[in-house]
Amino acid sequence: MTRAQLDKRPHEVAAMFDRTARRYDFVNDVISLGRMRLWRRAVAEAVDAGPGETVLDLGAGTGTSTDAFTGRGARAIASDFSIGMLNTGVRRRGRNALTGPGLPFIAGDALNLPFADDAFDAVTISAALRNVHDTGQALREMLRVAKPGGRLVILESSHVTVASFDLLHREYLMRMLPAVGRIFGSNDDSYEYLAESVRDWHDQPALAGIIQGAGWERVAWRNLDLGIVALHRGYKPRR
Repeated sequence: MTRAQLDKRPHEVAAMFDRTARRYDFVNDVISLGRMRLWRRAVAEAVDAGPGETVLDLGAGTGTSTDAFTGRGARAIASDFSIGMLNTGVRRRGRNALTGPGLPFIAGDALNLPFADDAFDAVTISAALRNVHDTGQALREMLRVAKPGGRLVILESSHVTVASFDLLHREYLMRMLPAVGRIFGSNDDSYEYLAESVRDWHDQPALAGIIQGAGWERVAWRNLDLGIVALHRGYKPRR
């Protein structure tokens, strides 16, 4: 897949992440100039889950993002539709994802989650919602599996709030991201796709409208690094 089409083909997107899994976290650090770690910390603070609470981390990849929640004492599940990403996370921890102790890795499609209704205190997804075929359906599935009053936190690429810097950022994405990806990570077109998926993604108010339209309430967002990424939050209505 070379274009970030609106009608994303799930099997091709999954295969793309399978191919890039081994070095994906490292390349993310390089491309974000180390900011990804700070953004993950901001997500963990926004989720604010502690002992006795359960977090579903969607698009978790190798589980690097999920570790931020378990480090605060919460129980967390890492779920992704890329088997290659999950397997990489399992190998790094030296155990079987299904039967081993510690962080559970569960394969799952965001459009049809393999979890019961009202199961999680918080649901989060970082830098992965833009890769889902149907954003609204994914958000409705997240709503279904969240407990009444449960919280949603989304970290996603967004639109820079300073026009001159926005132009520079987009140029960096379209020219540098594929080049850096080839040098440090992969020789295929995965990072060209990722650059275009960022460029074509919704701005902050548009995404907030989609979240609210899916049934979440008290939807708000906060820009990080001038809007290079944004944290969107919402809550499941209490019955």
